[in-house]
Amino acid sequence: MAPSRVIILGVAVVTAIGAGYVAKRMSTPPPPVVIDNRASEPAIRLEEVLVLDGDVPMGAVVGDQLAWQSWPSDNIADGFITRESDPTALDELQGAIARVPMYEGEPLRRFKLIGEGQSFMSSILPAGKRAVATRIAADTSAGGFILPNDFVDVIMTRRSTTDGGGGAADGFVTETILKNIRVLAIDQAIQEDEEGRRVRVGDTATLELTPQQAEIITVAQQMADRLTLALRAVVDTQEVVEDEGDYLVSGQGRRGTVRMIKSGEVSEVGAGK
Repeated sequence: MAPSRVIILGVAVVTAIGAGYVAKRMSTPPPPVVIDNRASEPAIRLEEVLVLDGDVPMGAVVGDQLAWQSWPSDNIADGFITRESDPTALDELQGAIARVPMYEGEPLRRFKLIGEGQSFMSSILPAGKRAVATRIAADTSAGGFILPNDFVDVIMTRRSTTDGGGGAADGFVTETILKNIRVLAIDQAIQEDEEGRRVRVGDTATLELTPQQAEIITVAQQMADRLTLALRAVVDTQEVVEDEGDYLVSGQGRRGTVRMIKSGEVSEVGAGK
C-alpha cells in the first residue's frame, strides 16, 4: 500500500475515534444536582432583646412602645433585657415611667425607669441634691425662654436703707446669689413640648440645688423684693462656681462687692457696708 494511503487511513481512524468520544460525552446526562433543604444555622448566634418601638419622653409611661428584637449575642451589653432571662418583661414594663428621654430602637435598661413607689422628681435628682421651687414671671425669667435643663444664675434685688433702723428705702441692691443652677422643671413641664417650642412662660421654676444653696434661696425669698433667673449660655455651664450668697446663711459678713442703684446712679460698695 502506498505511504500516502496509510497516512490518510490513520488520520481517518483518529478522527473517527475523536468523534465517537465527543458523541459519547454529549449523550451522557449531567450528574444530578443535590439540593439540601435542611435549614442551615446562622453563623452569628442571636438573642431577642427588649427595645423601644417608639420615642418615650422623660416622665412618660412606656406603654406599648416596646418590642422584642433579634440582636447578636456578642453585642448584648450588661443591663439589656433579653427574652431568655426575662420572658415577661414586655408586659411587666408597659406601665413603667421613663426617668430620662428614650428613643426608638434603643435597648431598654431598667435604670432608665422609675422604681416602683418612687416619685418622678425624687428619682431624677442626683445624689446629694435638692429640688426647690421659686416663683417666676416672664419679666424675671428671660422673657419665658428658660426651659427645663437650662442653666441659670439667680439674682436677688432688694431695697436698701441708709439709717440702719428700718427707715425709708433709699435705693436698691442687686446681686447674684446663685450661679450655674440647673432648671429641673417649669411649672409641671420637665422638658420641651413635642413641637419643640422654645417659649414657655410659667409661674414656678424648680431648681436643682445643694442643701446649702437651698438654704440660701429660702432666705433670699424672704428678704428679696424680686428674684430673677438669668439664662446662661451653654458654653458657660462648665464654669466652676466659687462665690455665692453664702453670707445669707453663714452668719458672717458679706464677701465681695455689691452694686447699689440710688437715684439713678450706680455705685459699688464693699462687703459688709
